[in-house]
Amino acid sequence: MATPTSQTLVGRETEIDRLVELLESPDAGSAVLLSGDAGVGKTRLLIELRDRAQERGWQVLAGHCLDFGESALPYLPFSEVVGRVAAADPELLARVAAEHPAITRLQPGRRTRAGADSEPAADIGTPTDRSDLFVAVQALLEAAAESAPLLLVIEDIHWADHSTRDMLGFLFARPFARPVRVIASYRSDDLHRRHPLRRQAAEWSRLPSLERLALGPLAEPAVRDLVGQLAPSGLAEQQIRGIIDRAEGNAFFVEELVASQGRAAVSADLADLLLVRLDPLSDQARQVVRSMSAAGRRVGHDLLAAVADLPAPDLEAAIRQAVEMNVLEAGPRHYSFRHALLAEAVYDDLLPGERVRLHGQYVAALTAGSAPGTAAELALHARRANDLDRAASASIEAGDEAMAVGGPDEAARHYEQALELLADPARAERLGVDLAKLATRAADALGLSGGTQRAAELLAAHLARLPAAGSSAEADLARARLLSQYAGWLTLIETDIDPLALSLEAAELAPTEQVPLRAKVLATHARVLHWGGRVEEAEAVAAEALALAERLAMPALASAVATTLGLLSGEGGDVRSALEKAAGRADAAEAPYEGLRARYLLARSYQDEGDWPQAIRWFESATRLGADSGLPWAPYAMEARWQLALICWLLGDWDRALEVAAPAASAPAIPAAIVEPVRLEILAARGEDVSPRLNHLRGVWPEEGGVAVYSAGVELLLATAHRDAAAAIAIYDDVVRVMRTIWTEHFGGRVRLAAQAAGAIAAALATAPASERERLAAEADRMLVDGEAVERAFRAGGRAWAAEGQAWSARLRAEVLRARWLADVGPPEREELLGAWRDALAAFERLGHVPETARVRSSYARVLRACGDAGAAEEQATAAAEVARRLGDRLLQADLDSQGAGQRAAGSGGAGRVSAGPAASAPTPARLTAREREILDLVAEGRSNGEIGRLLFISTKTVSVHVSNILGKLGASGRTEAAAIARREGLLG
Repeated sequence: MATPTSQTLVGRETEIDRLVELLESPDAGSAVLLSGDAGVGKTRLLIELRDRAQERGWQVLAGHCLDFGESALPYLPFSEVVGRVAAADPELLARVAAEHPAITRLQPGRRTRAGADSEPAADIGTPTDRSDLFVAVQALLEAAAESAPLLLVIEDIHWADHSTRDMLGFLFARPFARPVRVIASYRSDDLHRRHPLRRQAAEWSRLPSLERLALGPLAEPAVRDLVGQLAPSGLAEQQIRGIIDRAEGNAFFVEELVASQGRAAVSADLADLLLVRLDPLSDQARQVVRSMSAAGRRVGHDLLAAVADLPAPDLEAAIRQAVEMNVLEAGPRHYSFRHALLAEAVYDDLLPGERVRLHGQYVAALTAGSAPGTAAELALHARRANDLDRAASASIEAGDEAMAVGGPDEAARHYEQALELLADPARAERLGVDLAKLATRAADALGLSGGTQRAAELLAAHLARLPAAGSSAEADLARARLLSQYAGWLTLIETDIDPLALSLEAAELAPTEQVPLRAKVLATHARVLHWGGRVEEAEAVAAEALALAERLAMPALASAVATTLGLLSGEGGDVRSALEKAAGRADAAEAPYEGLRARYLLARSYQDEGDWPQAIRWFESATRLGADSGLPWAPYAMEARWQLALICWLLGDWDRALEVAAPAASAPAIPAAIVEPVRLEILAARGEDVSPRLNHLRGVWPEEGGVAVYSAGVELLLATAHRDAAAAIAIYDDVVRVMRTIWTEHFGGRVRLAAQAAGAIAAALATAPASERERLAAEADRMLVDGEAVERAFRAGGRAWAAEGQAWSARLRAEVLRARWLADVGPPEREELLGAWRDALAAFERLGHVPETARVRSSYARVLRACGDAGAAEEQATAAAEVARRLGDRLLQADLDSQGAGQRAAGSGGAGRVSAGPAASAPTPARLTAREREILDLVAEGRSNGEIGRLLFISTKTVSVHVSNILGKLGASGRTEAAAIARREGLLG
């Protein structure tokens, strides 16, 4: 008995109506993300949508993602779509290809292995700018939509490779000029916590053009309706109840349970339940289905025929029976299991030897050219067939293909699998693989996908396996190659290994002949020399490397050296002109990584001088290039994103900063951690609890100094808000201890951290007990000593102390003077204190630092108010309050509220510490003056007359007179009673 299927959509009326509405409404978004558990009915819903769309004159194109395990094939569903267009309308494809030649790279025939001795396509090793590929796909869809609206369906994106997910993200975000709708489906139950699609789907959800639609389990009435359609002769209530309970609303399980209702021994285990469907098949049909399961869910006819090893009539009869019994489904040139779960169950049921044999048959068919297939498929089958020599070769080929289409993540996995297999020296020798070259390719792929630390570790491991230098010429060349690459990656990570020493050794071991390896080693050596401050040597080495790269026709390498020479060309305009030319040269050479480096360094040159528009321009250019070329987390692309977010934060464009720094599903751990502090600072300022994430980032401090400096800055911000001097001092000491080991004693960011820590100390001193004030003032002085030492070290080293450093130095001095004044330990004169705060404010205004300018204004307002200049204090506080309101900065607003900013005391003629809240503006029964209320606040804090005088810059005798007046007006017998009355009457600020 064939498994019954319903021809009518059951229980999904709301969902199908919504999808049809999205097709028909001109105001609807262009994309839908459809999710649901395996078997819940996503495919059936999409089939219904296809039918209704076609009834309404829409074209429908579909692509499918397949489970190739670790052998991911970039852009597979889009290759399928391009193949469908090529078959249905070759003229359309040719027209699009004439304007967008990148589309031809996705044609199925361009991505298959024609046979064991076939030559790869001429451009198989040429890197593709992914932006061209993305734009080409969009152009193809729009061209297809010229004749009729187009619906694109991409199924099972939980199996999608990284590149396919990026393509979908591009299509989701880009508007279409013609009526095009995109629907992508995935299994929600496959999205475990670390699944790459999990966070990416969350990111896509924020796009205004995308709508999410989740299919939940069918309700019991719908299950009953479905059972009624599947078994029109009717079932007993006990059977129906059992189906409802066991199926749990999953339509596929309902069908399976109805189909096996006559079998009492059906197991509750999913695999057993699914395998019951094979029982009615003939031996040959079961053989075909089992053979097919080794390929995954879908396989082409030619490949299946080669593996099944049956006469053509027998094969066709077996397949026809499997299709009729709803085990398989037939496509134009392929067959697929009706459900992926069924494919998995059949494969799991194979005996170990049977699996090896079947995978071996697939290997034989693919290598003989009996059927088309990809290197990734061959690698998977060869590995599972224990044909490890062939698996190693195919993995290298698959890695090369992935790199050619901008998929470094996938390439890295293939290369690492190959290296693992080639750890057997005999295998490496048999295959003639240069392990040093392969290791550098794997390291490049790892680094370009954001795994710079892993790239360095891989190279170190392979260096450790080499014999000692001088043992053989061949070993020395391998050592030179690996050392050079290793030194280059070490300059980009935190390490106590000296990259310069490694690069010097590589240069000594490099061949003296004018060969590509020498050019590569010299190019890296010039960059490392510049990193180490040996400028003159770097210039000479770079000049030789450039001449050799040009002589050997190595344009990508030449563009890399041009960037290094640009950095060495002087200062200001000369450097920028050289770097712009280097970026153009990299673009012409189709060398995106070198283009990233040139753009990033160009942006940094503008950033250091506070030229924010130009810095933003080039950071955005680098970020776009990284995304378009498939290198969003490569060095320089990731840093560009980070610096862009920082500048947006600095300029007060916090929503844009949050957008730039938003967590990305595909981000490796370290790049994600580098960007995260910008987001956390904004969220913390807006009142969110970010402590768990800050604690998590502490684990990354030793690996990345940027994370340490900026996340410690967020911790100091919170310590200041809590008036917690002890916490601020501990945070400062912790981060300096880490940075001393991975950077240097005098790292530039230390001045910023010292200023923040000194600010937290000053904030705490206002309420600190007398016994603690001298110690806290000494801690603030320590921060000043540290900051001045950093500035001296910079200037002594010939480095410019740029605008941002100058601003934080001024802020540090102002905060330390405020701390001394509050502690009454070597207090400054009034004009010295006010002058320091004026300088700090002017420095941050020149820098254009919106949030820090506002924070300086708030602290300056406190100082002005205490010095008796209430008008100036109110002016500063009002300006800060406007920024706090615009940014949504709750911490800043709370600081302003605590000093009564923006409020005037009744009858006030001078400085006043004005209470916040309703009581601040209400008339008081005692009719205290503003000054009396200010002194009353300090009395309630337990301050002595001498302390109050120092805080308010008035004499102790004047304070005594005010206290006597306060006691009289309140009818209090002493200070304690006055404080109690004040609290009861709501007189305290």
